[in-house]
Amino acid sequence: MNKRYKARVIFIFLVFCLLYFVILFNLYLIQVKQNDFFKNLGNQQYNVTVSRYPARAEIFDRTGQPLALNKDFLSAFIMPKQLTEKEKLESFLKRNYTLAYKRLQKTKHQKNFMFIKRKLSNKDLEIIKTAGLKDIKFLKERGRFYPHQSVAQLVGLTDIDNKGLFGIELLYNDQLGGEPAVYSLAKDARSGHFHFKKETQKKGESGKPVHLTIDSTLQFLALQELADTINDWNAKEGSVVVMNPQTGQILVMASAGASTDNPLEAQKNKPVTDCYECGSIAKTFAALAALEDGVVTIDEKIDCGGSKTSYVDGRTVNTLVAHGILSFSEVVELSNNIGIAKVAKRLENKLYDHYKKLGFGKKTNIEFPGEQAGFVNNPSNWSKQSLISLSYGYEMNCTLLQIAQAFCLIARDGHPVQPQLILGHKTKNQPTKPLYKKETIDSIKHILENTALRGTAKRTNIKGYRVMSKTGTANLLVNGQYSPDHNIYTCAGIVEKDGYQRVIVTFVKEAQKDNAYASTVAAPLFKKVAQKVLIHDKIV
Repeated sequence: MNKRYKARVIFIFLVFCLLYFVILFNLYLIQVKQNDFFKNLGNQQYNVTVSRYPARAEIFDRTGQPLALNKDFLSAFIMPKQLTEKEKLESFLKRNYTLAYKRLQKTKHQKNFMFIKRKLSNKDLEIIKTAGLKDIKFLKERGRFYPHQSVAQLVGLTDIDNKGLFGIELLYNDQLGGEPAVYSLAKDARSGHFHFKKETQKKGESGKPVHLTIDSTLQFLALQELADTINDWNAKEGSVVVMNPQTGQILVMASAGASTDNPLEAQKNKPVTDCYECGSIAKTFAALAALEDGVVTIDEKIDCGGSKTSYVDGRTVNTLVAHGILSFSEVVELSNNIGIAKVAKRLENKLYDHYKKLGFGKKTNIEFPGEQAGFVNNPSNWSKQSLISLSYGYEMNCTLLQIAQAFCLIARDGHPVQPQLILGHKTKNQPTKPLYKKETIDSIKHILENTALRGTAKRTNIKGYRVMSKTGTANLLVNGQYSPDHNIYTCAGIVEKDGYQRVIVTFVKEAQKDNAYASTVAAPLFKKVAQKVLIHDKIV
């Protein structure tokens, strides 16, 4: 019995020794071999890193008027695992918030937290409060508020998490959003709520506001006139640009009437993002090129054929009114296609060079997303028709901002200017010498002034002010063919008095009423906008 007893004791002792060594080995693995792994696991359980973003910075116009502000919104949420009125809640969501109901069914009530809807409207608040469901709770969230709808396409939008989606909000998202502060928190292991240690890992930085060159009051006034014109002519859409040519600052950049079927289309800043063949506006630039190169003089008589149809270099050219023999100035003033085509033939490939020099076919580099460069048909691709078409605005397309920039060059006596949308930004590498001779610029100003006095742009004339303007009507391509029933109407020009200057471009697309031409649609709009600008700026 003693031997058997001793054997049992030894066996039990060995078992305990084995267990002891297993424990020691596990402790070695945990504390030495896998020390980093369990240390990190512990840190993940008890140490939390939290990022806190500062309030998003504001956007202002040139006068200090706020265009984008911060505002607290209420968001509605539920805790699916802790519902007390499950059936009532599901019935309410199914009836009023279908997407939230579907998300709840998909999660099978296994989530701790779920939004019903974020940034509630007043209508949403009324619906939810009337229902009186205890399971629906509210959370305050900060979002964006835009007090001036007239600048919506410029300012843009933020998403549900306050990140820029369009416009200035997108382009300057990092500057406006600032840098988040990052904190390291140690929490109580049991409750998970009481933090007994807080360290700042990274100090946050507040966002910096953006100041636009836009005048929100002028933007509103111009948009009113544009909307009235679109309504009066039953047009599809339109745009207005107003610039200070001496600084390049854009004071107005407004669009209206765009289709709301596509939300993205409605957010586009059309004077920058859309290109069109500008029609007879281009005669201004063809005339500028011809006068600069000395292939014509302002008083030279041009035989325009005496009918509405004539041949230039074997190609048929149509014009709106038969004029016969005109001076070159009158060719532009009365917008005769035949006369300008004959003069453009003398320039040959140089017309392309002048268009490029004026900024067509390349971006203005304005600080705005989605800008289009446009297109000018290269001489290597020309047909016999190309030079003729280019002389009156076809085989090239451009943005309204490019047209405004080219007219700014004329206003500045041949000196180019960089369009500016952000107040205080300085242009780089601006040419110090004029691109055109002063006598050339003086001649084109004289022609444009006559155009506003007695030519196709006579509806832009304002008594007591010097107005230099040009209109352009162009057919649109429909199914690969130019349609006489689908047109765009443009008017561009300069208004000045005693050193004061403004460049204005107006544009209307597809007016549906009879007698629609640039001279009857875009020119009167130009005058109305100009009058509002002059009154606003107190130029008397």
